[in-house]
Amino acid sequence: MKLGAFSVSLAVKDIAASRAFYEAFGFRAFGGDQSQNWLILKNEDETIIGLFQGMFSVNILTFNPGWDSNAKDIAAFTDVREIQKTLKAQGITFATEADETTTGPASFVVMDPDGNQILFDQHR
Repeated sequence: MKLGAFSVSLAVKDIAASRAFYEAFGFRAFGGDQSQNWLILKNEDETIIGLFQGMFSVNILTFNPGWDSNAKDIAAFTDVREIQKTLKAQGITFATEADETTTGPASFVVMDPDGNQILFDQHR
């Protein structure tokens, strides 16, 4: 199953302070809009983090089916609804679900055994 690009979405209190902090580690903004309180940062090693001020209450592990680590479309990927069906068949419990009767953009959220949220967010 191809899960797509992986990142950690961080719930931050002050996006400017968080951006400055992570830039010290070599991260640079490559997506988002700081004036809208969200940024996507990436470092040389292809590690991706998202900074989200006021959008989430907790940190979230994020997968983006259909995207590579540069947020570029990839030809072959597993649709988010197929990933959802596979996880359901394995008994995974969902916090939110994608509408399996649709196509295109969709998302769902599952929780791991420790309560960590995992977001599958397909943009195309």
